[in-house]
Amino acid sequence: MKNALINNYRRIPIAFTHGEGYWLFDENGQRYLDAVAGIAVNTLGHAHPALVQAMSEQAGKLWHCSNLYEIPLQAELATKLCELSGMQAALFCNSGTEANEAAIKLARLFGHHRGIATPQIVVTDGAFHGRTLGALAATGNPAAQKGFGPLPEGFIRVPFGDGDAVAALDNPAITAVLVEPVQGENGVRMPPAGYLAALRRLCDERGWLLMLDEVQTGIGRTGQWFACQHEQVVPDVMALAKGLGGGMPIGALLVNGPAGDVLQPGSHGSTFGGNPLACRAALTVIDTIASQRLLDNVQKVGNLLLSGFRDALQGCEGVTDIRGEGLMLAIQLAVPCAALVAQARQAGLLINVTSENCIRLVPPLILDDAGARQILTLLVPLIQQFLQESQP
Repeated sequence: MKNALINNYRRIPIAFTHGEGYWLFDENGQRYLDAVAGIAVNTLGHAHPALVQAMSEQAGKLWHCSNLYEIPLQAELATKLCELSGMQAALFCNSGTEANEAAIKLARLFGHHRGIATPQIVVTDGAFHGRTLGALAATGNPAAQKGFGPLPEGFIRVPFGDGDAVAALDNPAITAVLVEPVQGENGVRMPPAGYLAALRRLCDERGWLLMLDEVQTGIGRTGQWFACQHEQVVPDVMALAKGLGGGMPIGALLVNGPAGDVLQPGSHGSTFGGNPLACRAALTVIDTIASQRLLDNVQKVGNLLLSGFRDALQGCEGVTDIRGEGLMLAIQLAVPCAALVAQARQAGLLINVTSENCIRLVPPLILDDAGARQILTLLVPLIQQFLQESQP
């Protein structure tokens, strides 16, 4: 019964029965183009043959055995992720929140090993790192934090994208800087070019850990395996989840350099993290992205969408910005636009509105030119009509 669920979601009154590619089908047989992808999760879309086959095979062998024992698929996935990222080692968990929580613990332990009694982590305005208490304290969203105090201390907040603000900090207790390469929940906010590279140089100079939250941007979302690779940056700590499992819950913490040996037996763990089923899913996602050259597709189709929206909405009063990288895009309006979600759904398109006035598009990485043009065809007139009706 629906009323047996805790009422912590404002659910849209629709239920899907199945999906195929970038399409979803509801209980009435209505078809929708999915430009949300489970909030940047369904990397390969729905019912991808390679993922279906891999999951079916693995489900018939072994789902879970716990980290008390060797898990060969986990070691294989860790090796693959390190090869792709230039990192040193991986620890697996179940979600992005857990990956960020592990990063926060690692940064504190790193500080304690250096004799710092109260380690501090630099975070940014508008950030979203998760909903556990540590990740929530690092998050820069007062509305998400409201009612859950006292939150853990040990965070210094600066404006997002402002490398000078980080450089100006003079606090010997700082041990790490934690940022998103692109702020997803805050409306696909992109920092100025060179921001991550500047943070990398600063962390090297001061002995801080550079920790990147690539939960939403990682695994091909922006057209590179990891968004930091657009600036050839290798962090000390990287958090992954969302698209990694293509829909199977799995998160990862990648470590490198000075962060490589901070966590030791007993310092952190997870009952379900990195089980065989989830690791098989992640390996299949990675192999499929590589074999089908989906990184190239993300760049091509993403550019088609970005240029298409910019051309179609150029000079449209009420559109304040159109931005993005790869298949992580936002159209920012001058007015709140949550009503567009239902309007688009009625037209057969699933979108998401975040930060009140930003239409966020994070479709599956398999989206093709035809799907992109369909998104443009459906969404552009809806935006134009919505803004026209919103004028006083």
